[in-house]
Amino acid sequence: MTDLRVRPQAPDADGRVINITPESANWSYVGFEVRALRAGQSTHVAMPGRELCVVVLTGTADVSAGGKMFKGIGGRASVFEDKAPGAIYVPAGVECAVTAVDDCEVAICNAPGTGAGQVRSIAQERMSVEARGQGTNARRVRNILPETEPAESLLITEVITPGGHWSSYPPHRHDEDSGNAMTLLEETYYHRLNPPQGFAFQRVYTDDRSLDETMHVEDGDVVLVPRGYHPVGAPHGYDLYYLNVMAGQRRNWIFHNDPEHDWLMKR
Repeated sequence: MTDLRVRPQAPDADGRVINITPESANWSYVGFEVRALRAGQSTHVAMPGRELCVVVLTGTADVSAGGKMFKGIGGRASVFEDKAPGAIYVPAGVECAVTAVDDCEVAICNAPGTGAGQVRSIAQERMSVEARGQGTNARRVRNILPETEPAESLLITEVITPGGHWSSYPPHRHDEDSGNAMTLLEETYYHRLNPPQGFAFQRVYTDDRSLDETMHVEDGDVVLVPRGYHPVGAPHGYDLYYLNVMAGQRRNWIFHNDPEHDWLMKR
C-alpha cells in the first residue's frame, strides 16, 4: 500500500479515526485529524504553535476556545447535504474542547501559526459556493477558509464531485514557491463516498515521474499530496466528497496545470 493513502482506524479514547501530523506525513505544514464522537462525548484539542480550524462535518457539537462558547455548531446529516458545515477558527496557542450534542464527525485542520487573530465562528454565509468545470469535469466547491478570510497558514475547501466526473482536473500542482507563478502548498484530501461502499481513484505524479502513484480510495481515506499533480476520478454511481486542507510558505493558492493537459482549458 502506498504511503500517500491513509486509512481510517477504530476510534481512540478521543474519537480519532484519522491522525496525520507533519512528522507522520514527512512534510512541514499540514496536520489533519478526524474525530468521530458519540453523543455527549467530549474531546480536548491542544496543539502549541499551530492554528486550528475545527470543522463539524456531520452532526452537531458545542465548541469552546479562548473563553468563548459556540453552541450547536454544524447540523448536517451528511457531507453530501447541500448545506455548509460548522467551523471555528482557533489561533495558535489557544486550546479548545469539542462536545458532541449528537453523534458527529469533526475535522481538526491545523498548520503553523504565531497566535495572531481571534477565536471566531466562521459564518456559513461567508462560505462561498462555486461551480467549477463543465460536462464531466463539473463539480461543486465550498470555500470554508479561503485566502480572502483571515488566518495564518490554513486554506480549507470542500468539494462534491458527481459520479462519473473528474475533479482537480486538468491536473495541476502547487509545489514550488515561484512568485506570482506558483505557491508551495502541501495538501490533504479527506474522501467520503455516497453510497459508502463505493470507491474513487486519485493519481499523484510529478513531471519527471519520480513520484507517480495511482490509488483507489474508499470511504474515509485520506490522500497526502506532498508535491506533484493530483487529479481525482469518481466512478459512475458514486458521488465523491472531499475536504481539502492546504498550507505552505505563503497563504495563496497559485497553481500550474500539467502542460500536457492544459489544452483542455482551451476547449
